[in-house]
Amino acid sequence: MMQVAGQKSRLAWAVHLSVAALVVLWIIPTVGLLISSFRDRDQISASGWWQSPLAVEQTYRTRADAGAERQEGGLYVIEGNVFAGEENADAFAAARGTVTGFGITGRAPAAFAPGSEAELRGGGTLTVAQDGAFRAAASDSFGRRGPTIYFEAETPPRFTLENYSRVLGADQMNLAFINTLTVTVPATVIPILIAAFAAYALAWMEFPGRGLLIAAVVGLLVVPLQLALVPLLSLHFKVGVGQSFLGIWMAHTGFGLPLAVYLLRNYMAGLPRDIIESARVDGATDFQIFTRIVLPLSFPALASFAIFQFLWVWNDLLVAKVFLPSTDEAKVMTVKIADDLLGSRGGDWGILAAAAFISIAVPLLVFFTLQRYLVRGLLAGSVK
Repeated sequence: MMQVAGQKSRLAWAVHLSVAALVVLWIIPTVGLLISSFRDRDQISASGWWQSPLAVEQTYRTRADAGAERQEGGLYVIEGNVFAGEENADAFAAARGTVTGFGITGRAPAAFAPGSEAELRGGGTLTVAQDGAFRAAASDSFGRRGPTIYFEAETPPRFTLENYSRVLGADQMNLAFINTLTVTVPATVIPILIAAFAAYALAWMEFPGRGLLIAAVVGLLVVPLQLALVPLLSLHFKVGVGQSFLGIWMAHTGFGLPLAVYLLRNYMAGLPRDIIESARVDGATDFQIFTRIVLPLSFPALASFAIFQFLWVWNDLLVAKVFLPSTDEAKVMTVKIADDLLGSRGGDWGILAAAAFISIAVPLLVFFTLQRYLVRGLLAGSVK
């Protein structure tokens, strides 16, 4: 039975569930990335971001201070607290914690329960209490170096801004941010300007070969980007552009134009024909129709493509690596993160999470800003 006008579809619940699932799938990794960016390297390795509010069991080691050695009867004794060592001062506030196990080798750092007695390899015994107090005793002096104590302890959750300070304080990161804006803004505006004129011509102007041009635009959508990198770079060197900001603007413009023309042309072709014909009857030129009628009505489509293009260019790495010089003065943020932070701190996931979140924060802000204006344009168009 056909749907009655004004009656709500029975499949509306499926649409709502699908949208909710997509929102959750987008939010979960973003929240995880944000939380990980505030955690330190050791806790990220020990537990997932969803366990960040909980205490984490981690292994540490410290060395008993041989200077604190004293004789007690016929034994040489060293006493102290594993949490008071300089090696672990940052991990335990006020030198307090809870030991869940200890050992005498790095291969078995929690082989013994707190309070039990372990035999040292060089002779003697070692006992570590749950509060971290230890006692090492041997019949002979420990010498210049006391025994190494391995232990496992519950570490309270730690959140810090150190990851962000390292990323933002990296050498010439501020210049990389400016370079990213220098690349992204023109690479977003130029394709929109060119594609808007081309889309209007393909949608409302009659000329020979228009169908072939539309088919060519659709065909270019399926051409892999990687196939054009080397030939396009060779062409840039031949025409004197080379690896430069002008070259990367041209590259992003060329790579973004097929999608831009395709989206805008389809949108403009769906505009009411009566408005266009009435303007032509009144003597308006194609340029006047384009600037005063088509462009204002096409604002939602222009904003949609601007979102796609800005996000893509901002987070691009491959094109920036190919069409920009490899010097530090020309690096964008993605290249800077990949070369300097990812290369030198490959295991420090906290720094990588902070760098990744910084790299997506600006495009997300632009996305929501443009989305607000997009909704306003749609509402204004519906009112008209």
